[in-house]
Amino acid sequence: MKLLLTGSNGFIGNYFINHYTNQYKIQKFSFLKDDFQSLHVKDVDVVIHLSALVHQMGGASADEYESINVTQTLELAKKAKKSGVRQFIFMSTVKVYGEESNEVYTETLICKPEDEYGKSKLKAENELLELEDEYFNVTIIRTPIVYGYGVKANIKNLVNLVNKVPLLPFGNIKNKRSMVYVGNLCHLIDELIKQKQNGIFLASDDEPLSTTKLIELIAKNLDKKIFFIKVPFFGTFLKLLKPSFYKRLYGSLEVDNTLTKQKLSLKNPYSVENGIQCMIKGEK
Repeated sequence: MKLLLTGSNGFIGNYFINHYTNQYKIQKFSFLKDDFQSLHVKDVDVVIHLSALVHQMGGASADEYESINVTQTLELAKKAKKSGVRQFIFMSTVKVYGEESNEVYTETLICKPEDEYGKSKLKAENELLELEDEYFNVTIIRTPIVYGYGVKANIKNLVNLVNKVPLLPFGNIKNKRSMVYVGNLCHLIDELIKQKQNGIFLASDDEPLSTTKLIELIAKNLDKKIFFIKVPFFGTFLKLLKPSFYKRLYGSLEVDNTLTKQKLSLKNPYSVENGIQCMIKGEK
């Protein structure tokens, strides 16, 4: 079976290529480096579209998100459909539901994205589903934070913090944050291809973590001793001065993908503890 994979330079695409190259013939495409007009997909069975403009801490315009996450996605999907590709797998995000919340996200929850990133992903989802017919299956995967060896952004920053600072004011945080280890996500992709499934699916590890527990697991695998200290009103000050940072540390974002697991008879091959260990030390 031949796959076309976009976003192969990211750590998710790189993981999939490294672990599934013996199962599939994988063709790579980059919107940044390759010419879209010369892209041929007539002999491709499945497109896995990972390439995207992800959430930017420094901000990005609505037009930028629209151009990359919607327009490019639809151009690729239309070319794939015209060429006879039977399945288009689109990597979306739980940001389509909104931001941190005490509400548990499920496959059937009504979407209310708040930022331009989430809005662009939901728009791409809806327009992709308009293209679907009996010969062209659209498969959408919504993910929380994906972590693994080579991850960047917030998780990398947290690992660096734990590696350098032994005293941290993040003890006894009781939030619930779902994440998904890249190995579990790629296992889900593999199952969706094998089972030729279409529709909306949620990716998640089997249990959420609190920020405190996540830090403890990171420290354990770094062989670092950390101590949680009490700083009076630290959370209050952080909420006032750095509300987005406070939200990521103290807010909850929980995913329940029971329906996805039931539909696919899916079992995650990695526990949260396994995933954190593989992220820090590399998967063998």
